[in-house]
Amino acid sequence: MSGLVAPEGGWRVRILDLSGGVPGAIIEEIAGFPTLMQANEFARRYLRDSIERCRAGGMSAREVLDAWFAWGEDVEIVESGEGGWRSANELADFAAEPASEAERDWRALDPRRGTRE
Repeated sequence: MSGLVAPEGGWRVRILDLSGGVPGAIIEEIAGFPTLMQANEFARRYLRDSIERCRAGGMSAREVLDAWFAWGEDVEIVESGEGGWRSANELADFAAEPASEAERDWRALDPRRGTRE
């Protein structure tokens, strides 16, 4: 995949369970992102939210990462090649600096939004 043309059905973001509680680690795949840019931003915000759910007051960045690796959720953009966002590129920065609500708002970009009852 070139990274520029969306696969049939749109880009897909895969959510992975780091706790080991799910066989194969895949919790779900969210399909239907019309652009790679939207899929990348969704993945980035989802990861930030996962890290913040693992953060407690007074934790060091290392402690946040340890908690995230034990209980968090990672993300990947399926078939995105070089154009796909990678959590490893920003993970340490996210652990070191708490996110704002807007930086965690993956729901605003969820392609399933508005299709649920």
